[in-house]
Amino acid sequence: MSGRQTLFGFTLDALTMDETVRRCLEAARGGRRLEVGVVNAAKLVNMRRDPRLAAAVTGCDLVLADGQSVVWASRLLRRPLPERVAGIDLFLRLLEAAGPERMPVYLLGARQDVLEEMLRRLAVRFPDLEVAGSRNGYFDDSEQEKIAEDIRTSGAQLLFLGMTSPKKEIFTAAHGKATGVRVVHGVGGSFDILAGITRRAPRSWQRLGVEWLYRVLQEPRRLGKRYFTTNAAFVVMTARELIRRTPTAGSADRRH
Repeated sequence: MSGRQTLFGFTLDALTMDETVRRCLEAARGGRRLEVGVVNAAKLVNMRRDPRLAAAVTGCDLVLADGQSVVWASRLLRRPLPERVAGIDLFLRLLEAAGPERMPVYLLGARQDVLEEMLRRLAVRFPDLEVAGSRNGYFDDSEQEKIAEDIRTSGAQLLFLGMTSPKKEIFTAAHGKATGVRVVHGVGGSFDILAGITRRAPRSWQRLGVEWLYRVLQEPRRLGKRYFTTNAAFVVMTARELIRRTPTAGSADRRH
């Protein structure tokens, strides 16, 4: 299955994980620039509220459903997406391919200690991987141009941004081209998971679409209110869209 679907006024790519990996590697091999954006329920809600975030995400070459709830909503609204393409899983698939394909990577994000621990673990897990450069994600807006230039001079072909939204989307929209990389992928909190700082939800939780709850249970004070608020807003968004798309009895009668 391929193509595109429109959900809540935004266009998403109806791709499987394998199709997405293939698109990314083809772009890297062919010297074409490909920017990957991922959305979950919370981000779709925030895109409705933040035009700058919406513009940054929709400006990506691929926009994929990172959240299982987004996939379920797409099917309920008869705009089906084939499957969830989780940002961290795409990240790992591309790291796995980058070594044998001789595609240097640049890793930008997280605290310095988290970044260093992740790099240590990646060296063990992917011994063929070439890390062209790395930098923590704590920097002022005034430093963005210099960071983009450092990425360009590193020779990296794949850039992974381990930063929160909307910071990573805005950085990419403003400076992605200047980095000179071929594939850009924002991976959110994946650096923390790969460094062993936070744990990823078990597969059973992921299949049930409650990976967000597993994260909340690990960091309730920081994430609790945010996730419950945006998830409730997403349910309301979906219900309103379903009502809007469902013909009323009167309108159905008028068509006959």
